[in-house]
Amino acid sequence: MWFVLFSLIFWVFLVISSVVLFCGAVLVWAVTVLFDKRLWLLHRYSCFWGSIYLWLNPFWPMSIEGREKIDSSQVYVAVSNHQSMLDILVIHSLFFHFKWVSKKENLYIPLVGWNMVLNRYVWLDRASRKSFKRMMRDCSRHIRQGSSVMLFPEGTRSVDGNLRSFKDGAFRLAHRMKCPVLPVVLDGTGESIPKRGFVIRKKTPIRVRVLDPVEPGQFENMDPRSTGTMVRDLMNSALEDMRSKGTGATAGR
Repeated sequence: MWFVLFSLIFWVFLVISSVVLFCGAVLVWAVTVLFDKRLWLLHRYSCFWGSIYLWLNPFWPMSIEGREKIDSSQVYVAVSNHQSMLDILVIHSLFFHFKWVSKKENLYIPLVGWNMVLNRYVWLDRASRKSFKRMMRDCSRHIRQGSSVMLFPEGTRSVDGNLRSFKDGAFRLAHRMKCPVLPVVLDGTGESIPKRGFVIRKKTPIRVRVLDPVEPGQFENMDPRSTGTMVRDLMNSALEDMRSKGTGATAGR
C-alpha cells in the first residue's frame, strides 16, 4: 500500500510540476530566442526540469562516471543505449548542450512534446525515408551552429537491458560532419519504471558512464556501419563492466 501511495504522489507531482515548468520554458524561450540562436539557456532549463524527478525520487539513486570527459567547447554526435523512457531524464542530468533526435510520436505528448518543439529538437518518422534525409540535414545544421546532437542508435528500447544492434544514421552523420562520437552508457533505467503500470515497487540504482570520445581520426578509414560496430563494442564492454562492478549510486546526486 505504501508503494502505491508514493507512486500516486510522485506521478501527480510530475504532472502538476510539468505544467508549471512548461510555463517557465515558454518564458525562457520568449526572453532569449532573439539572441540565443542555439537555445542554450532553454536547453539548460530543460535539463533542470528533467533532473528534478531524479533528484527527488529516493527510489532512483543515480551515479555518473566520466562526466569530465565532456568538453563543453566541443560538438559531438552523442549516442546512448536505450532501456526506458526514463533515459531521457537521465541524459538531461549530464547538463551539456545538445539537440535530441526523437521519434515524431513524442512531439504529440502534452507539455513534453511542446517543450521539444520550443527547443528545436529534431524529429524523425522512422517509416519515412524522406524524414531520415530531413533529420540528417537538420542535425548537420545544428552541428554547424555549435550544438551537439543526441541519438539512440538502437532505434527503440531494449526489452532485456542488453544492447540491440545499432542503426548507422548517427555514424553517417559523424562521418559527414567529421565530428567525434560521444558514447554514453546507461544501466538500471529499464528496471526503474514498471513495464506495465505505474507503481514503483523497489529501489533501483541507475548508473551512467560517459566513455572517451571516439575521434574522427579513429574512424576515417572505416565506413559508417563499421564505425557503429566499433562504438557498440565499446559500449557493450562498458555495460558489462558496470554490471560486474555494481557501481554504487551516490555520485550523481
